[in-house]
Amino acid sequence: MVPVRPKSRAMIGFLHRRGRTRSDVANSQSTYAGVQTECTLTSAALQSCRCNEPHLIGQMTMSGLTTCLRYPGQLNADLRKLAVNMVPFPRLHFFMPGFAPLTARNSMSYRPQTVPELISQMFKPENMMTASDPRNGRYLTVATIFRGHMSMKEVDEQISSIQTKYAGHFVEWIPNNLNVAVCDVPPPGLKMSATFIGNSTAIQEIFKRISEQFTAMYRRKAFVHWFTGEGMDELEFTEAASNMTDLISEYQQYQEAEVHEEEYEDEEEMEEREAEDKVQVVDQL
Repeated sequence: MVPVRPKSRAMIGFLHRRGRTRSDVANSQSTYAGVQTECTLTSAALQSCRCNEPHLIGQMTMSGLTTCLRYPGQLNADLRKLAVNMVPFPRLHFFMPGFAPLTARNSMSYRPQTVPELISQMFKPENMMTASDPRNGRYLTVATIFRGHMSMKEVDEQISSIQTKYAGHFVEWIPNNLNVAVCDVPPPGLKMSATFIGNSTAIQEIFKRISEQFTAMYRRKAFVHWFTGEGMDELEFTEAASNMTDLISEYQQYQEAEVHEEEYEDEEEMEEREAEDKVQVVDQL
């Protein structure tokens, strides 16, 4: 899990993040980006529900990922299955986690805890734990993990409805790119909940922000002496910068990609067409 605050409390943090992102791209199979910023996840909501960011992200959101390993459910999904279904390309494995319901404790009794309410909340930018707006990109894949007693039929209907509603936020060339898991055991203090995991091209906003902040500091060699003094080569900084630039371009490429029917023609159809063309040429001769 990588912290990605828009404004770091440590100035040297941007140098660490640049190198950390390079390492995650090369060595990690799935990376969950956090922590949220107060401009999206309102501090008023945190104060009202008497929880802080580490509690909300770690104990509530991230624990939802391992729910199916720890409790029985109608439709379980282990971490291996999650990683396979969520990563369409090796380098694009940075996820945006979210959680629902995200409601102040003093207003919990006034808001319904139902499947439609959970699904409606978890697709909102306010419920994301990363400092990027998913509306500025497109989802490559999405996984939802529900906890609590609920009807699978209702879950499927609501998921189908929300996918139709937000069709423009999903890429068209990955069919059935929304996975669902249901666990029967709700989290403490809640009737039901949902954990959201999105592989969205909008996460490039985080990388762009880190890249800009890093470039501004590295241009003046600020804090670099601390790293070179420990034996690190300056060339590693430039390599990490180039790697992140390539990652941003890759996300942008797949965000703009469209469906072309020609790409889905199988080899047999191509061979049949070539054979027909050859026959036509022979007949003409």
